[in-house]
Amino acid sequence: MDQDTAGDGPEAALDDKIAAALGESGFRTDVPEDYRAGFACLVGRPNTGKSTLANALVGEKIAITSAKPQTTRHTVRGIVHREDHQLILVDTPGLHRPRTLLGERLNDLVAGTLAEVDVIGFCIPADELPGPGDRYIAEQLAQFSGRTPVVALVTKTDLVSKDEVGAALLRTSQLGDFADVVPVSAGAGFQVDIVDEVLAGHLPLSPPLYPDGDLTDQPEAVMVAELVREAALEDVRDELPHSLAVQIEEMNPREDRPEDRPLWDVHVNIYVERDSQKAIIIGRGGSRLKQIGSRARKGIEALLGTPVYLDIHVKVLKDWQRDPKSLGRLGFDFS
Repeated sequence: MDQDTAGDGPEAALDDKIAAALGESGFRTDVPEDYRAGFACLVGRPNTGKSTLANALVGEKIAITSAKPQTTRHTVRGIVHREDHQLILVDTPGLHRPRTLLGERLNDLVAGTLAEVDVIGFCIPADELPGPGDRYIAEQLAQFSGRTPVVALVTKTDLVSKDEVGAALLRTSQLGDFADVVPVSAGAGFQVDIVDEVLAGHLPLSPPLYPDGDLTDQPEAVMVAELVREAALEDVRDELPHSLAVQIEEMNPREDRPEDRPLWDVHVNIYVERDSQKAIIIGRGGSRLKQIGSRARKGIEALLGTPVYLDIHVKVLKDWQRDPKSLGRLGFDFS
């Protein structure tokens, strides 16, 4: 009689231990044989709806959104959990012709990300004609043809008519040899599920790469800083977003608080490049800084699930976008 029958013996016991360990860590152990998991990168020129689409796919806010260009500076991984796949979204800064050292490093970040993902989503807005920036990105993506599938995502379709959507799809298909072309409106919830299915179809067969329930791998401090920067980007002059950076000085739960009344202390520095920009952020009598704090606090409290004492200071770090030491200090080294 065979001692190592199915379900018995040392190998089966080891499998049981592995399955138990995975279950305790939050990883799914009941995935189907055709389960897929992998990485998708959303690219496009600035302000084409990449962050908004990433948030819509995940179902939670994992990337800040703004009408201002160059909102996203950090690679944000949003994790989409489905019964038959796990799609890890990598949201990058918009590809653009750099004018500063920061711009060059952001473009390097995008290029490095593209080389490591399983599928690329190229976001092109339906309400704008393709310009030099779109064609430049299409040329860059052509280098990955045959290695990494590129899916063209025609975004913001809710802003134009059906006929204009059709025209945008035709224009987009002429920009390159895409694996798929999909119209979508993240704001209106139109075809977000289709985008998920199409991107997932290009992922490799794989078990889950992240525990069930995880929405992002970004540290809380990074997300808190991004929420403050989003609040600071509201209603500012066009040049300010490029000159504004946020850094968490300290973030800790306050000691000696009752268990049923926790409170987090969050101390934040907002950096700008000139005194005139500092005055814009602070506003007359500190009115604008108070608005920034109020907006940011709501998002931070939702993220941390507890009341927050938010202390914000505005500092001038002259020409930080062009200074390697300042970029490293603010977390833009990327080396």
